[in-house]
Amino acid sequence: MKFLGPLENQRLYFLLETAISREAQMWKVNVPKMPTNQNVSPFQRDEVIQWLAKLKYQFNLYPETFALASSLLDRFLATVKAHPKYLSCIAISCFFLAAKTVEEDERIPVLKVLARDSFCGCSSSEILRMERIILDKLNWDLHTATPLDFLHIFHAIAVSTRPQLLFSLHKASPSQHLAVLTKQLLHCMACNQLLQFKGSMLALAMVSLEMEKLIPDWLPFTIELLQKAQAQISPRTTANQKCQSEVQQPSVIISQLPVGANTPLLNAK
Repeated sequence: MKFLGPLENQRLYFLLETAISREAQMWKVNVPKMPTNQNVSPFQRDEVIQWLAKLKYQFNLYPETFALASSLLDRFLATVKAHPKYLSCIAISCFFLAAKTVEEDERIPVLKVLARDSFCGCSSSEILRMERIILDKLNWDLHTATPLDFLHIFHAIAVSTRPQLLFSLHKASPSQHLAVLTKQLLHCMACNQLLQFKGSMLALAMVSLEMEKLIPDWLPFTIELLQKAQAQISPRTTANQKCQSEVQQPSVIISQLPVGANTPLLNAK
């Protein structure tokens, strides 16, 4: 592999700063709602995210589409009080918006086919009406920085600044290693207990845990990323440590998020 030079490293840090700025503008602290018949419960939220993950595989779409759909759904639910009976329509509309934002034109599902084959229980016209509501509530701004965006940036920085990482991957290429981390991250996005953390913090916790297994100077690397992300915290305490702890909880590890046939989510090599 050709190592990245100083100019490429500068570009990565610029992308990180831009993503952090976007996240700061849009991210809202998740306030868990008391389960009632009038609002979406954390369990219902996780169920519908798992359903979107199945649709991602069913329609052979990019992980970025699922990540954006999940982020749009969470932003919308943080903005409005949604009745559970509309959750499927909201979710499929976020999914369709994400597909149109991320995918090439020829890969975007035909709306009628999506409505029929997803068994969402709503018509094409209802999806389009819900799309408009979502766009209005989100101020027509769909270009949010997702946890997957941060994972890509952090991983690229790790590969470019820690060449010894390549010798610890056990014959896996950087892209294959990133694919494993991507599956783990999408898995985590289906766990409502992780909504208390920004996407940047979730991605950083995952990368830090992975680097701890692979390189001896993982802690200086984590501190470096924290400083670049303008997070004034210690990697062994407060939010970063708490996020790492939550990521490793059994309830997260045994999530039912599908990742493809017979593909293990965690500890994959």
